Parts: sequence; C-alpha cells; structure tokens
Amino acid sequence: MQTFQHYLQSQNQVAPELRDTVRSVVSACLNISANVRLGALAGVLGEAGTGNVQGEAQKKLDVIANQILIDELKQNPNVAGLASEEEDDFVACHEQGEYLVLFDPLDGSSNIDVNISIGTIFSVLKRDKTVSGSLKVEDFLQKGAQQVAAGYVLYGVQTVLVLTFKHGVNVFTLNEQGEWLQTHENPKIPEQTAEFAINMSNQRHWEMPVQQYIGELLAGKDGARGKNYNMRWVASMVAEVHRILMRGGVFLYPKDNRDSSKAGKLRLMYEANPLGLIVAQSGGKITNARENMLEIQPTGLHQRVAVVLGSAEEVERVRELHG
Repeated sequence: MQTFQHYLQSQNQVAPELRDTVRSVVSACLNISANVRLGALAGVLGEAGTGNVQGEAQKKLDVIANQILIDELKQNPNVAGLASEEEDDFVACHEQGEYLVLFDPLDGSSNIDVNISIGTIFSVLKRDKTVSGSLKVEDFLQKGAQQVAAGYVLYGVQTVLVLTFKHGVNVFTLNEQGEWLQTHENPKIPEQTAEFAINMSNQRHWEMPVQQYIGELLAGKDGARGKNYNMRWVASMVAEVHRILMRGGVFLYPKDNRDSSKAGKLRLMYEANPLGLIVAQSGGKITNARENMLEIQPTGLHQRVAVVLGSAEEVERVRELHG
C-alpha cells in the first residue's frame, strides 16, 4: 500500500506549495484525531460554553480542533489566509502565500459526546495574486469549481482521509503507527441507488418538490419509481458523504419554510463546496436543488445553501421536480 507521503511526492502535476499546504491540514487532523480518540479520558467532551458566528453552541472539541488547524496553518508560509466555520471573519496569515484554506473543524459535532462519526472538512483555493493589496473577504469568494484541492478526515470506526486534487479521489486509512495508507483509488459513486438520507423530522417544513420526491421513495416498488428504498441518517454530513462515496446513495438537506431568509442550513464554503468537489470527482452530482452547487457565486463566508448530492439519477430527479 502506498503511503500518503509517497502519494503526495508522486503528484508532479500538483504545485509543491499546494502539496505542502494540504500536508499541513492533514498534520493538524492527526492531532485532532488524537483528541477525538481519547474523548472523556482527555476531558475534551461536553459544551465549551461559547457560541460561534452561526449562533450555535460550541463543543469543547469544536474549539480545540479549530485552534489546532489555525495554529498549524499559520506556520505554513504558503498559506495567505484561512477561514473557519467557527470564526466570524477570515484570518490573514502570510502576505506572500499563494493559497487560502477554508474548513469546518468538526462536522457533526452534535455527535461528539455519543461517539458517532464526525469529521474535518477542508477546501483549498488559489489566491488571485493579480489583485493587489491586503487580503480581503472577496479573495475567498470563489466558486466551488475554482477549488484546487478539497478533502475530509472522518473520525469513525477507522480514521480515514479522503482527498482530491481535481484528478480523481484517493482514500487513505490511518494505521496503528500513525501513517496514512492508501486503501482506495478513484472510487466511483454508482449512478443509481436505492438508499437516501434525510432528516424526516423536518418533513412538514419542506417545499412541495421535496415532499413529492420523498413521497416517491417511500411508495417503494408500488410507486412511480418502481423499487424499494432504504433510509439512513447519521446527522453528520461528512459521514453521510463517505457512505455515499463507498456504496452510493443520495443525501438531502433541503431548504424549508422555517426561516425564509435562509436558503438552507449547510454552509456553501465549508461543507457543500469541498464535499461537492469530491462527489463530482467520483462521478456523482451536487446541487442546491436548482443549479450545480460548484457554479454558485458565493456572496459571503458563511453563506448557507440547500444541498442534494450523491448518485446522479436521484440528484437529477430532485432537480427535475424543482423545475
């Protein structure tokens, strides 16, 4: 099995500075993994007593993971700046740096205290050096299609790294010596599936196209789709995406009518775009139910979106129903 370090060294088509930037993210995730693994033994479970920019209560591990990533990335001269789901604003790092790193330090953090899979999601953008002056928010507001790398580390039954440099996806598993070994090369998401993931408790709030779509699935082989579907829901997007990457499926977190000012719940820059790039590189599709997620022009660091991703046939059906 090829190690992660050997894999990076073999990526001659990828700029050394980008490889080094990704290496820093992965190094930070090793540290986060150690904290997650120890849990209560290290006193890192429970509420932090603080809130993030979204108004959400933070877990102790949210705060720890966020700071680990910030500290690691600030040491890398290739990083011009970073942005985190847990921070109000971006953090400027090195003026001569070429790359911008965005991350969700611990996706699915509501699952931390009950030992269900959580993960770190990251996105890397190339800074436009033709724009002079100090770093500003607009430098980060690039479409998902402009990402130069994206990935996640899933802290689950195994600790797994999934990474793309936009020429396929590679999967690495952490061994007992602390090395990442390549365990999957270019996994492909099946075009068809009979498995879906959605939070059914929100059904009464969904728009009618989503109501119709889920109704078709629940009708099973006697309905319009002509087959039975199974439902899964982990309440950790990174875990849902990993399952879809490994065996297919469709994940939905649709817009609903509880807050008309929000286009959805999930974050475009920290969750939808990086995971969307991985899905697209694996043969799947991602949309906000109306347009390709990776072609949406961001308007803010903490912009929210509706998300539908996974096996192409199902994603296209949802988009079709939305007209």
